[in-house]
Amino acid sequence: METQVVTRQMLVGGKWMSNERTFEVFDSHNNEVIAHVPSATEEEMLKAIEEAERTVNQRKILPVHERIRILTKVSEYMEAHHETFAVTIAREGSKTITEARSEVTRATETIRISAEEARRMKGETINFDQNPGSENRVGYFKRFPVGIVGAITPFNDPLNLVAHKIGPAIAAGNAIILKPASATPLSALKLAEAFVEAGLPGGYLSVITGSGKEIGDTLVTHPAIKMISFTGGANAGEAITKKVGTKKVSMELGSNSPVIVLQDADLPKAVHACCSGAFSAAGQNCIGVQRIYVERSVYAEFLDGITEASMALNVGDKMNERTDVGPMINEKEAVRVAEWVNQAVEQGAKIETGGVREGAYYSPTVLTNVSPDSTIAKEEVFGPVVIVEPIDDLEQAIEKANAVNYGLHAGIFTKDLNKAFQAIEKIDVGGIMINDSSDYRIDEMPFGGTKGSGIGREGIKYSMDSMTEQKVVCFNIDE
Repeated sequence: METQVVTRQMLVGGKWMSNERTFEVFDSHNNEVIAHVPSATEEEMLKAIEEAERTVNQRKILPVHERIRILTKVSEYMEAHHETFAVTIAREGSKTITEARSEVTRATETIRISAEEARRMKGETINFDQNPGSENRVGYFKRFPVGIVGAITPFNDPLNLVAHKIGPAIAAGNAIILKPASATPLSALKLAEAFVEAGLPGGYLSVITGSGKEIGDTLVTHPAIKMISFTGGANAGEAITKKVGTKKVSMELGSNSPVIVLQDADLPKAVHACCSGAFSAAGQNCIGVQRIYVERSVYAEFLDGITEASMALNVGDKMNERTDVGPMINEKEAVRVAEWVNQAVEQGAKIETGGVREGAYYSPTVLTNVSPDSTIAKEEVFGPVVIVEPIDDLEQAIEKANAVNYGLHAGIFTKDLNKAFQAIEKIDVGGIMINDSSDYRIDEMPFGGTKGSGIGREGIKYSMDSMTEQKVVCFNIDE
């Protein structure tokens, strides 16, 4: 059946706009073109910023009840169009249709929680009379929106990560300009449709598609943009921080997540969780399992288990409901992963299973005997590869877990509460999962990392905190 190619518009200041310049969106399964999308110019980005600035300056802050109403209608729209969203995610991205459906469910919940948190965003009273001489002063602080948020999102969760930017921004009363990944802009544009249908006033949302090299600097450096919220690679994040000046910044920059499996662990549970955590979304997951440290007495049993489980995964067409692992986002990324694996093998690593590339597909791969100096041991592979290594004890595992410049999530499997708390205290990460892999998150929790994994925390309430400014109000009351 011939693929139907669609032409999409981008949302500029609440209005749909075309452009003579377009770029192609591909289905990574067969590299077929599925859409033509506008390639925005600097002029169009400036127009979006001007519309947002006009909205912020001329309108009163959108009332909380209006934010709740709009976000609730968006979540209802997403529920009503659940399968359309899922097909969009699967076609333009790497996820299987089953994984895509789960993402739509999560993104709908992200928007629904945003509506709830809009109701709960409050200030606090301040006891000014704690200072001598301030007995007649009373007051409080109140949260105000920062104004305009600039957001940049990656390809791996093309709907839910977009929802994590737009939902909290609108809930906090801001305007937002979103630049989605060029590989996966269709899900973001589909979500923008939901906000238009829900009646969000023009100027509060723009979704600008195109090359980050052409329009990215304008977004991050324009003085009207008061905050940058970025999810993506460490190199891009570092480059942005050098350009933004004194703007507020929130960044999630990926990881190289460790999981520790001790001898008292439930091994079947650990194998299942680590296999899923390593290979879901073809390994293109910032909290995916990349390094597994297994206590030596159970190492062979665990390795046999995860190797067997990995070999049993079905790799193939994303739209087939029986598929477990689809392609990577494009062939270039699959080639990169293959190069990293080959480098590790040249340095002494052994491929227990996998290590095969066909186009954009890379088979689920388990590596052992990996040199700590290899790229795949130190950096974020962002592909379907996991390293399994024996350790003598928990102390050694913690040392190895902390030996990279990332600290997003970690996991540990143990029945020993004392050892669990030792890991909690000593592993330098933003989140640690006990008797689960690193690949666990709910959308309401604070999410972010230490070291090279980013700045600040997402999770709707915590994003809203960063997207607002506290203003102190103090009354000096005459007696």
